[in-house]
Amino acid sequence: MSVRHDLPPEAERGSVRRVTVVGEEILGRRCQEVTEFGTAELSALIDDMFLTMYVADGAGLAANQVDVDLRLFVYDCPDDDGIRHVGHIINPVLELPGPGSRRLVDASEGCLSVPGATMAVPRTDRAVVRGRDKDGNPLVIEGTGYFARCLQHEADHLEGHTYLSRLSKRDRKDALRQMEDRREDVFAQRAAKAENLGR
Repeated sequence: MSVRHDLPPEAERGSVRRVTVVGEEILGRRCQEVTEFGTAELSALIDDMFLTMYVADGAGLAANQVDVDLRLFVYDCPDDDGIRHVGHIINPVLELPGPGSRRLVDASEGCLSVPGATMAVPRTDRAVVRGRDKDGNPLVIEGTGYFARCLQHEADHLEGHTYLSRLSKRDRKDALRQMEDRREDVFAQRAAKAENLGR
């Protein structure tokens, strides 16, 4: 997912990590639960994920997208009212509205692990994620609009799915073709952005 603003403090402390690309094994399996909270390693991982997300022009990033097999994602994403949501969640459990109160919205979606491709993906316009923060405190995040899409997209990653798995065979082929055409440009932009930040 992609959008961007000024750097949150986590990103100021972080280091850039390589973003995994669709086809890599870690993106295709369910991530492991985090069992140790409040560690320096967990804090450093979150800081690195924030900076990596920023350098790649993302609005969300899951741990397996930086080659770490843990149930964790970070986000810096606006909702449809323009309110910016910044944070992280560990061991998230996604809750979607029931069929009666559910509204599906088809909107364009990209993924940092499918560089250069965007496709329309149906998602519900509301989502709730329950989990913990890095110190183990309970968290409940509610999202609407674009932010709800971001929460669903990142929760999918932790189950071993990219948005490509929600597409028809034909659309998936189209997305992979877009990626082949544009990935080198995307990688060059990320490298330039990291250099500008002195990272």
